[in-house]
Amino acid sequence: MKHTLYNQFVDRKKAGKKSFAVLIDPDKVDNEKIEQLVGLGTEARVDYFFVGGSLVISSHLDECIQQIKAACDIPVVLFPGSPSQVSKYADALLYLSLISGRNPELLIGQHVISAPFVKKSGLEIMPTGYMVVDGGAPTTVSYISNATPIPADKNEIAMCTAMAGEMLGMKLIYMDAGSGAKRPITEAMIEKVARHIEAPLIIGGGITEPEKAYHNCKAGADVIVVGNAIEKDPGLIKEISAAVHSVPVKA
Repeated sequence: MKHTLYNQFVDRKKAGKKSFAVLIDPDKVDNEKIEQLVGLGTEARVDYFFVGGSLVISSHLDECIQQIKAACDIPVVLFPGSPSQVSKYADALLYLSLISGRNPELLIGQHVISAPFVKKSGLEIMPTGYMVVDGGAPTTVSYISNATPIPADKNEIAMCTAMAGEMLGMKLIYMDAGSGAKRPITEAMIEKVARHIEAPLIIGGGITEPEKAYHNCKAGADVIVVGNAIEKDPGLIKEISAAVHSVPVKA
């Protein structure tokens, strides 16, 4: 099994380089919007395009990814609302297991059903421990997952959850406050988790300002993911990318 992008995540973490990923939800974009986002992302030197959503009720997932791939060389990583949201045209798949909740279907159940299809896709599979953190408002992911998010002030619970996920074999840890979160994950929680795991740490949800992205990276985030804020203001791509890439590389 290939590990090209995963190795890139690890190498960038070891080098202290921070990454920025633009999240594109196929349900919320048309061809013109995709063209705009890819153009802005290329100009801003975005590191990754994540594609997916909690539902993906539209039928143009493949078309969306193909359009991105035709327009740039930026890697496309699937961020599926369920493991069955697969497209062979992407470069890799975040194979998400909801380790913060107690819903067995999203911990392992759906994975068992989708495993043969995912394996056949030929995608690079990146096992990802997915942690939903309370962002101060009901979000699609919390509703769909039917799981209680980690309380925003319970840093130790987040730390122990991430540690358990890593020891169970998760290659990446993804902490998400959810699309439309009123408050992003605190730097204190990010720092607590980052200090106790070696896996690359992805942070998303509620990040609406370059300063927040910068401070998240300083706290220990390796990859910053922004989707909802960019849907409202695509100009943020350049500002947030610049902020993430301006974080000093630790010697």
